[in-house]
Amino acid sequence: MSRQASYQDSPWAQFSGPNLGYVMELYEQYLKDPDNVDPEMRAAFDQWGAPATAKQVETTEGQADVSFQMPATHNRLSKLVAAVKFADNIRTYGHLIADINPIRRKEKNTRRLELSEYNLTEQDLKQIPASFISPNAPSNLKDGLDAINHLKEVYTKKLAFEYNHVHELDERNWLQQKIEESGYYAGLSKERKINLFTRLAEVEGFEKFIHRTFVGQKRFSVEGLETLIPLMDEVISLAVETGTRTVNIGMAHRGRLNVLAHVLQKPYKLIFSEFQQAPNKELIPSEGSIGITYGWTGDVKYHLGADRKLKRGTTATTRITLANNPSHLEVINPIVDGFTRAAQEDRNVQGYPKQDLDNCLAIVVHGDAAFPGEGIVQETLNMGRLKGYNTGGSIHIIANNMIGFTTESSDSRSTLYASDVAKGFEIPIVHVNADDPEAVLAASVLAHEYRQAFHKDFIIDLVGYRRFGHNEMDEPMVTNPLMYNIIKNHPTSKEVYAEKLVQEGLLTKEEIDKVDKEVQSNLQKAYDNLPKVNGNPDIVMNPPKNVVKKLPKINTSVNIDDLETINRELITWPEDFNVFPRLERILKRRSDVITEKGRIDWAHAEALAFGSILKDGTPLRMTGQDSQRGTFAQRNLVLHDIKTGEEYIPMHHLSGANSSFALYNSSLTEGGVVGFEYGYNVFAPETLVIWEAQFGDFANMAQVYFDQFIASGRAKWGQKSGLIMLLPHGYEGQGPEHSSGRVERFLQSAAENNWIVANLSNAAQYFHILRRQAAILNKEEVKPLVIMTPKSLLRHPLASVEVKELTEGSFKSVIEQPGLGESYDAVERIALCSGKIAIDLEEQLKDEKDVDWLHILRVEELYPFPKKEIADIISRYPNLKEIVWVQEEPKNMGGWLHVISYIREIRPEGVDIKYEGRRRRSSPAEGDPTAHRKAQSRIVQSVFTKSE
Repeated sequence: MSRQASYQDSPWAQFSGPNLGYVMELYEQYLKDPDNVDPEMRAAFDQWGAPATAKQVETTEGQADVSFQMPATHNRLSKLVAAVKFADNIRTYGHLIADINPIRRKEKNTRRLELSEYNLTEQDLKQIPASFISPNAPSNLKDGLDAINHLKEVYTKKLAFEYNHVHELDERNWLQQKIEESGYYAGLSKERKINLFTRLAEVEGFEKFIHRTFVGQKRFSVEGLETLIPLMDEVISLAVETGTRTVNIGMAHRGRLNVLAHVLQKPYKLIFSEFQQAPNKELIPSEGSIGITYGWTGDVKYHLGADRKLKRGTTATTRITLANNPSHLEVINPIVDGFTRAAQEDRNVQGYPKQDLDNCLAIVVHGDAAFPGEGIVQETLNMGRLKGYNTGGSIHIIANNMIGFTTESSDSRSTLYASDVAKGFEIPIVHVNADDPEAVLAASVLAHEYRQAFHKDFIIDLVGYRRFGHNEMDEPMVTNPLMYNIIKNHPTSKEVYAEKLVQEGLLTKEEIDKVDKEVQSNLQKAYDNLPKVNGNPDIVMNPPKNVVKKLPKINTSVNIDDLETINRELITWPEDFNVFPRLERILKRRSDVITEKGRIDWAHAEALAFGSILKDGTPLRMTGQDSQRGTFAQRNLVLHDIKTGEEYIPMHHLSGANSSFALYNSSLTEGGVVGFEYGYNVFAPETLVIWEAQFGDFANMAQVYFDQFIASGRAKWGQKSGLIMLLPHGYEGQGPEHSSGRVERFLQSAAENNWIVANLSNAAQYFHILRRQAAILNKEEVKPLVIMTPKSLLRHPLASVEVKELTEGSFKSVIEQPGLGESYDAVERIALCSGKIAIDLEEQLKDEKDVDWLHILRVEELYPFPKKEIADIISRYPNLKEIVWVQEEPKNMGGWLHVISYIREIRPEGVDIKYEGRRRRSSPAEGDPTAHRKAQSRIVQSVFTKSE
C-alpha cells in the first residue's frame, strides 16, 4: 500500500490544525504508556501508527540508504525510526569500514554511518533509551548515543561481522545478542596474554629458523598469518573442553608445516629431516603420541598429514588429524567432511547409523583465492545440511593473504570478500585482522559457540598478508611491487603484539628477547640431533609384499536357507504400507525365485549381496544421484507409501543383522560426493562404502579424487581404502556421453596392485565381487574396487543367473564361454573380451554353426590382469593361430591399450594378436543410433568370421 493511500484510508485524514496537534500529543503519551490513552485512540494507534498529514512528503535527500524514507518534517517518532535505522546500518554495513586489513589503509566510505545522513544529532540520540537502540547492549550504557557508539565499537574495529544473510530468526537474534553484549569473549588474563605471545614467538621463530637453515627450499610459510596457529589452538581447546573426541583438519600447503609442528606436534627434527631431501623414517615416534605414515613413494613434506592424541582429563582422549592433501588446494574439503561423518556415527546398530554431532568437529582452512575460485568449495558447502552428509557444521578459516600465487584479489574474484560465496548458504561470517591476536581468539570463541548452539557452518575470514612470494624462491616484487613495498616495512604479528604487551606493562623488552632466544635454542637442538643424511635413499620404492600379493581365497557363497530368509524379508513390509502397485508386482516376482529355481537379475543379486553382507556384520553405506531407486529404476531399496509419502527400508529389518545400512540420494555433484565417500571409508575402514555414478561418464567430474587420492593415496601416504565405485558403462547407442565409464583412465593408473578394475558380465559375478570386497575391508590386502556396471544388462536374460551360482559359486576373474573350446585341437582363435560385449557375442553365438575353431574368454577383472589363468587356458590349444581382443570402445579407449602388453607376454610363439573394435576416436561413441548398431554388428560379426 502506498503512503498516500495509507493516509487517505486512515482516520488521521479528518484531523488538522490544533486537533491534529492534540492527536499527536496523545500519540506521544501512547508511546510512553499505551494504558494512559483512551482505549478507542489506543486501538487507532495500534492499527494506523503515528498521526500524519497529507502535506508530509518523502525525500531521500542526504540519506545513506534510499530504502529508508525520511519525512521532510521531523517529529519524535521519525527520530526514533531514524535512530533504529542508523543502528541497523551499523550492523549491516559496519564491516565496510572496519579495521580488518593489516596492510591496506585505503579510504573508506563512512556515509552510511554518519549522523548527518539521518538528520540526527547527538542530543537526539541522548533522548532515546540505550535499550531501544540495542536491547543487548551492556547495562552501563546511559542512552542512545552510548548505544550507537557501542555498536560502532563492536562492528567496525578489528572484528567485522556479516550475518544479515542468515534468515533463521533465532540464529540472527543469537548472533546479534552475542556480538553486542560482547559476552562471548571476556578478555585474556595476564598469563594467557603471555602464553599467546609465546605461541606467536614459536610460530615466527620456526619459520625464520627454516628460512636461514634450509636456504631456498620451499616451505610455503605462514608468515603474515601467524595468528592462524593460535586460532586453531583455541578452537581445538574449546572443542576438547566440550567433549569432542575427534577433530579433523583439512588445509592446503600454506602454513601446513607450522600446523604440523605446533598443532599436531610433529617433532621439529622429523620436519627438519624432510628438508634434508631424505626423510628418515626411523625418526617416526611410537604409536600413541603421533601417527605419521609414509607410503612407498612418499610425498613432499607440505602435503603430508598426521595424527595426534590429546589427553582430556584423566581418561578421555581426543584424536586430532590433519588430512594428507595434494596440490589441488580445496579438494580436501569433502574428504575431511567424510572423515567427520564417519567419526560421528555408530554403525553397530540396525537401520541408519546413530549420529552424534558433538563427537567430532571439522576445521577447514581455505585460501582466499581458492575459496571463491574452486567449485568444490560450493559443492561441499551445499552438502553441509543434507541428511546424508551433514556433520553438524564445520569451522571454516579463510587464510586470507590477499593474493593467489601472483594474482591479486581484483583479478581472482568478482566479489568484495573471498567469503561472499558462502552467503547463499546462510553461513555467518566474521572478518578479523590477523595482526590482532586477541581479536582472532574472540572470533574463534564465537565460531565455536555458534556451532555448539546450531550445528551449522561458520566462517572466519582471517585477513593478513603473505610476507614472501608464493614460495620462498619466488620474488614477489617482480609482479606485486606496491603490495610488497608495504609488506617489507610492516612489523610481524608477534612484534605488533609484543609492543602492545610492553605498553600494557605485561612484558619487558628483555623478557621478549629471552622468549625468542629460548625458541631458537629449542629449534637448534632439534637440528643438531638429526642423524646424518641418508646418502643411499630407496630409489626403487617397491610396495610392501602384503600390498602386491594376490587376494586370499575367500568363500563368498551364501547358504540357500540364509539366502531365502534374506529374500523373503526384503519383499516384506507392514500391511498398512502402500507400495506403488506396479513396483509391488515387480518386487513380489522375486518371492519364488530362490525356492523354485528361477533366475536372479542384477539388482536382485545386489540386494541379496547387501543383505548377506549386513548379516555378516559389515556396515554398508551407499550414495549417488538417485541411487535409492537406481538410475534405471532397478534398485528400489527405499520404498515410498503412495498415500502418505513415508519411507520404509526392508534392509533395516533383516533378522540377525546388527550393522547399519545407509542409502542416500546425493546432491547433483560428483567430485564432492566421491571425496566425501573416500574420506568416510578411510575413517571407517570396516564399512563397505559405495559410490554410484548416474552414468559412468559422470566420473569425469571427480577425476582429481581418482588420480590424487584413490589410485595413489596408499603409495604416497600409506592411506588404505576399500571404496567401491559403480560406473554404468556399455554401448547401447545412447551417444558419446552416456556410453563410456572411461575404463581406460582407471586402467592407465593401475599399478602396484593399487585397485581392482572389473567389467562384469553377469549378476553372480557382481554378487560375489561385492561380498569379496566386504570380506577384505580389514585386511592388509584391501584396495578400492572400480566396477563398470551395466545398463541394458540389468534385466537381460543372459546376464541373470540361477540361485546355485550364489550358493555354490565364487568370483571368477576369467569366464569361459559355455559351449565353446571343447575341441582342443580344433580351436584356432581365442577371443578375449570384457563386459557387455560378451553378452552381445553370446547372443550372436545362438545363430552361429560350426564354431569349434573359436573360443571366447570373458576377462571379468581387467586389473589385476588374470595373466596366469588366461595362460593356463591358452595352453590347452596346440593349434591356436590368433588371439583377438574384442571391445566396443574405440581402440584408444577401453581395455586394449592395457591388455596388449599382458597378451604379448602369454601368447605362444607364432600366434598373432589382433584387435577388433572401433577405430581410434576423439569421442567415445557415435551420436547416431543407426551408426551405432552398424558398428556394433560389424564388431560382433568379425569375431565369428574365420581368418583366411
